[in-house]
Amino acid sequence: MKQITDYQNKKVIVLGLGKSGVNAARLLNKLGALVTVNDAQDFDNNPDAQELLAEGVRVITGGHPVSLLDEDFSLMVKNPGIPYSNVMVKRAQELKLPIITEPELAYQVSEGEWVGITGTNGKTTTTTLIGLMLNEGGVEAHVGGNIGIPLSQVAQEAGPGSKIVAELSSFQLLGIDHLRPHVAVLNNIYEAHLDYHGSRANYIAAKMRITMNQTPDDYFVVNWDKQEWRDLAQNVRAQVVPFSRTGVAGARAVVDGDGWLCFDGERVVKADTIKIPGAHNVENALAAMSVAKLYGVDNQAIAHVLATFGGVKHRIQFVKELHGRRIYNDSKATNVEAASVAIVAFKAPEVLIAGGLDRHLSMDALIPLLQKHVHALVTYGETAPLMVAVAQKAGVPDIKRVDNLDEAVPAAYALSNPGDVLLLSPAAASWDQFHTFEERGDRFIADVDQLG
Repeated sequence: MKQITDYQNKKVIVLGLGKSGVNAARLLNKLGALVTVNDAQDFDNNPDAQELLAEGVRVITGGHPVSLLDEDFSLMVKNPGIPYSNVMVKRAQELKLPIITEPELAYQVSEGEWVGITGTNGKTTTTTLIGLMLNEGGVEAHVGGNIGIPLSQVAQEAGPGSKIVAELSSFQLLGIDHLRPHVAVLNNIYEAHLDYHGSRANYIAAKMRITMNQTPDDYFVVNWDKQEWRDLAQNVRAQVVPFSRTGVAGARAVVDGDGWLCFDGERVVKADTIKIPGAHNVENALAAMSVAKLYGVDNQAIAHVLATFGGVKHRIQFVKELHGRRIYNDSKATNVEAASVAIVAFKAPEVLIAGGLDRHLSMDALIPLLQKHVHALVTYGETAPLMVAVAQKAGVPDIKRVDNLDEAVPAAYALSNPGDVLLLSPAAASWDQFHTFEERGDRFIADVDQLG
C-alpha cells in the first residue's frame, strides 16, 4: 500500500456504513485523517458504528444532520447506495465538497494494476472468472469491489506487480475521479437502476466512467453483440477488444462454427466444457478469456477454470437435487434482464419463484420466456400482481401468489415434478422484504433445506 499523506490531519466524513464505509473509515484513520462517520442506523443496533467508536473513530448515528457539514470537511466518502438526492450529499455539493466512493480511495493507495469490470448483468461471474484465470495462469490477482469484498481492504493487501480485479457498479463509478483500470470490461448494458440514475442515458454515462481515464496504452474489452454497445466504444481512448457470442464481424473473441471459444483466431476452449449453464455464461467466459489472454495466460489455465468453476453464489447457483428436482438460487437477478438470462439457461421444464420490490418497470419481456420454459409460477412481494398478470398472458398453467419467500419455496416444490428445475429468479430487487439479495438468497437456501 502506498503511504500517502494527502489526508494527514484532514477532516473527512464517511457517509453511510456497510462493508465499504467501515473499511474506508479504517483506511482513512490509518492514513492520519480526522474521520467522522455518519450513518442513519441508530447506534444501539449498529455494530459497525460500535466497533469504529471503540477504535477511536468519531461516530454520529441515527440520522443525517445537515448541520454537521458546517465543520469544514475536506472530503466526503459516500456509500454508493446513498443517492445524490440525499440531503447530506446535496448540501456537500452546494459547499463544493469533493465526494468520492470507496473504490477511488482504494485506488489512491493501491500499488497493483487495476482490471475493472462493469455491466448490467454478469459482472460478478466475469470478475470471479478473471481472478481465477489470472491466478491459475501465474498472474497474482486480488478480487474485490461490488462482489462483496471492499476494495480499500484489497488495495492494502495487493503489492506491486499484482492485479486488482474490481467489480464496479454504476453507483461506485459515479464517485471516481482518477481511477484508471489498465483493462476495463463492459459486459453489457440493459435497463436498470433508473430509480437511482433518473434515465437510461445517465445510467449509461455512469457505466462508461470506467474508461474515462484510460489512455491508448490501456484496453477496453466490450461486448460487440449490440449496435448500442459498439457505438459506446467509438469515443474510448483505450484499445478496443471486442468479444461476440453471435459472431459479429471485428470481434477478437468469438465462438466459432464448431463451438470453440477463440481469441485472435486461436482455439482456446470448447464452449460445451463450460461448467456453468446458459448462453450468458458463454459471454462471460469470452470476456474473461479476453482479459486473461491480454495478460498472457495460457489456454490450459483458461480451460481448467471454465471446466471447474461452479458459479457465483446467488447467480444461477446450484443448491441441490431433491427427489429428481434440480434447485437453483438466482437471487442476484434483481431485474427482468437478469431473470431472462436464468429462465432460458435450462432445457428442462421450470417452476419459477419471482417477486420483490416494485420499481414500476414493465415485466412484459418475460411473457415469451414463461410461455416456452415455465409451467408453474409462485410469486410474492410488491411485484406479485405484475408477475401474476404476466404469467396469465403467457398462459402459465399453474400460478400461485403467496405472502413471502418462506411460503413460496414449499408452494413451488408442491407444483414441481421429477425432472423439473425449481428456480428462484426474482426479476426484482429484494428491498421490499430483505436488506440485500444475498440475504434473500440465503433465506431461499435455508427454506430449501427445510423441504427435506
